[in-house]
Order: sequence, then C-alpha cells, then structure tokens
Amino acid sequence: MAAAPPSDALAWLAGAAAAVLHLAGALKSIPLIGALPIDFTVLIAALALPLLVFCAMTRRWVIAPDIGLPLAAIGALWLWLILAGCWSASGAVLAAKLPEITLLGPIMVLAGLIVAGDATALRGFCAGVLGAGLLVAVSLATNLVDGSVALGGLPGADPAKWRVAYQVTGLAIAMAAALAALRWAEASHGFFGLVWLGAALALGLAALLPGGRAALLALALCLATGPMLILFGRGRHGRAMLWLLALFGFGSAALVFLGIEAGQTIPTLERIFAPNILESSGRGPLWETALSLAGQAMPFGLGTGSFSLAAGFGEWRGRHPHNLGIEALVEAGLPGFALWLIAFGGAALVFWRLGRSAPSWRVARLLMLCLPMAVTLQVSTDLGNRMAWLTLGLALGIGVTARAPLRGAGRVRALG
Repeated sequence: MAAAPPSDALAWLAGAAAAVLHLAGALKSIPLIGALPIDFTVLIAALALPLLVFCAMTRRWVIAPDIGLPLAAIGALWLWLILAGCWSASGAVLAAKLPEITLLGPIMVLAGLIVAGDATALRGFCAGVLGAGLLVAVSLATNLVDGSVALGGLPGADPAKWRVAYQVTGLAIAMAAALAALRWAEASHGFFGLVWLGAALALGLAALLPGGRAALLALALCLATGPMLILFGRGRHGRAMLWLLALFGFGSAALVFLGIEAGQTIPTLERIFAPNILESSGRGPLWETALSLAGQAMPFGLGTGSFSLAAGFGEWRGRHPHNLGIEALVEAGLPGFALWLIAFGGAALVFWRLGRSAPSWRVARLLMLCLPMAVTLQVSTDLGNRMAWLTLGLALGIGVTARAPLRGAGRVRALG
C-alpha cells in the first residue's frame, strides 16, 4: 500500500476553507456574517479557490477508471442544459440559473474531487463543517431566544427580524452532529468520547430548531450508519449494536416527549406531526404539476429554467420542482434525465463499489458529508445549487487518491 501524502497545513486549510464555502449560506444566517458589506460567499471563495488550486498542483493524483462514466455524464449534462436553454421561455430565471450550473458547477465538482482525494484536505473539510455547524447552532439558539430571527419566508417580509434560510441551516447542523458522532466512535479515551458524544447530542437537538424535516431525516440516517461503519471496521460489533439500540431508544423517547411538550413551539416537530406532510409542504402538488408538464413537453422538455413560467408562477426561481431528477426531466427532457441519472446515480454506485475497499474513516466521513445533501436534493433546491455539485465531487472523490509529488511527475495517471 502506498504511503499517504504527508501532513500539509495548506492542504488542511484548503479543506477547511472549502467547507466554509460549502456552508456559506448557513453561516450567513449569523447576523454578523450576513451583514458584512461584501458577500460572504464571494469573500470565502477568494480564499478557498486559490488554496485548492495550490493543493491540486502540489499532489500527484491517481484516478480510478470507475469515475470516468459519471464524469462524462456530468459534462454532457452541462452541455445539454445549455442547449435546452435555446428553447426555454424563461428570461430572468435562465439568466440566473444557467451560469451557476455551467460556470460554478465545474469548479465545485473539482473542489469536491480535490478535498475527497487528499486525506489532509478531507480532515480540514470535516473540521470546517464541525466548526461552521457549531457556530450556526449557537447563533440560531441565541437569536431564537431573543426573537430576533425569522425562519424562512420571503426576504424582507419581516424587516425587524433577520431571515434564516432554515433548510441549509438545519443541513449544516446535521452534518456537524454526524461528524461529532464519528469522532465519538473513533475516540480511544473515555473522556474524549464523552465530549464528542455530548457534542453530537447537543447538535442533534439543535438540528430540530430550524424546522427542516429533510435535515432531521438526514441526521437520523447519518447517526445510524456513520458510527456503525467505524465500530464494525474496528471489530467492536457489540458496541455498534448498543449504539444502534441506544439511538433508536433515545430518538423515539425524544420525539414522543418533545412532540407532546414542545410540538407547537419547535418548528421541525410541528411539521413532522402535521397531517399530510407532502401536501402541507407543497411538494406533492409541485411534483404532480412538474410530471404533468414533463409529459406534455416530451421528449426534450420545456427548456432550462422554464418550469416556473409553465406552471403559472411567473419568473420565480424559488418555484422549482424541488427534486433534481424531476427538474431534469421537466426542463431538459428524456436526454437530460438520462444524463442526470448516470451522473448522480452513477456517483452513488461508484461510492458503493469503491467504498468497500477504501479506509473506513474515509468512507464514513464522505458518507456523512454526502448523505445529508443527497436527501435534500430529493425535496429541495435546484440544479444551480453549488452545494449539489460540490457534494457530487465529494462522492466521486472516493475514486481519487493524492500521492506525495514525485520529482518530474506532475501528471495525472489512471489506475490500470
């Protein structure tokens, strides 16, 4: 087995900066960050991207052939979405969405590949996610007590309160809680294990505050899988089963108790216990409308960015189908859906295939970073979301490995 790349402070910093960029939308829920005179996303991108380029240039990269087909499908999907824009009826939505897909998308996929492929950068990324999730959780809890924030809603709807994008905020906290649980599973000292277990518990409860059901579902999946991977990988089968039983028992008791005592005050629980979840969330009617329009626009779709117009919402980007597969089908037709399926579904298959032989610590971390976003993509956001593309890069990064640079070897070679 080849030696892992040497510890590199700049690679760690590149990973941490990429994590902050990934969760910039959640960090902007903190009033001090959101009120900066320069957009925080632009500010952190100016730091993260040069560091990632430096990290890429100072490593020798070994790439598994398995990721070739999904990468080719990603590139073809971007090209097809550009072509589908030619028959789009949209103006404003197309102009905002297409550059984010075709310009930011490639950068984010490459960033995910670099972070996932370099062990030091991946550790830095996880540290950045933990720190960002903790900051967001503390800020949200404090501001909710003060009554100074509004969860969701249209921008400017309540000028007296700071608007919090509850979905991405819950996502950030859930990812941090999942990574804290991993650190508990890896802890060799009882004291540190208790510290990480307490952090996971606190962050898990904080994930209830924003009101996102997808984040809570993602957190449950992460807590049920990540620590199990670590514990089974280290032969601690009894502890793994105890963790699963304790998680199920604690989760059930917490939902019952909080559902009775705080169901009307905690947004997530209020939505979980609401009848007709799909109807109350608006997803059901959106999906039904999108599938109906997709059938009418076969085989090439409505055109990139045209769904909101065709559905009667006007030029309103927020009224997308809230499911990436359905969005690809209705706007880019059968070719777009097929390319989306090969790209995103292929990434999942590659992760499953290559993850079986990869180190458990690496697989567990990538799973904790990818699974929450994978859940979110089924019920929220659109193809222009940079988080989706970075997560796709992280998943495919299971097939990328950084090696210490060799003198005179700056090229990329394939495994064979």
